[in-house]
Amino acid sequence: MTDALPEVPAAAHSEAATRDCVFAVAERLFAVQGFKNVSVRDITGEARVNLASVNYHFGSKDALLFEIFKVRTGELNRERARMLHEATERHLGKPPVRAILEALFAPPMRWANPGNDRRISVQFIIRARAEGTPAMREALTQDVGYLSRFAEALCAACPNLARETVFWRLHFCLGMIHNNRFAEFDRLHALSGGITREGDVERLLTRMLDFAEAGFLA
Repeated sequence: MTDALPEVPAAAHSEAATRDCVFAVAERLFAVQGFKNVSVRDITGEARVNLASVNYHFGSKDALLFEIFKVRTGELNRERARMLHEATERHLGKPPVRAILEALFAPPMRWANPGNDRRISVQFIIRARAEGTPAMREALTQDVGYLSRFAEALCAACPNLARETVFWRLHFCLGMIHNNRFAEFDRLHALSGGITREGDVERLLTRMLDFAEAGFLA
């Protein structure tokens, strides 16, 4: 006979549910409307919780923003790290450029797919780059640990390139990620007369990888 698990007080369930609700509502409102356009009252009103809930669970509006940012970027970068690890194992410790770049590109591109529930999280992260709090901006500038793994993998895959060149080309690749979102293709469609219509995230990912891989192997 196994020992019964200790009961969790109903109040704890209620507090966790309230916190999760505030987090989810805030993420959606911030992503869609912008950080400055959403008040604590807007969040608690839509979440149907007490006005003090944001301060009680997160400390402040800025602290709530940073918590959402920290959680979502952490999830995204763990997915990237997992893909890089799998590529490294698959290629016996020496992943090629394309596999490394796919691990970097694929998670945010797939999250941004219009049919993916994660799309709101990507929209939030995009907002953070333009409208983020000082804590977010510092994290975006200084928290580069996950990128260092990609840089080292690319240096190993491109021994003919100077390290400086690898870092610059990685930087340009990051620009591709930030500027290739389905919501931002209108100018490209106008320029091409409509021949660049692309609604499939995997085909878009292939186009990006073709271009980025060529940039490293040129």
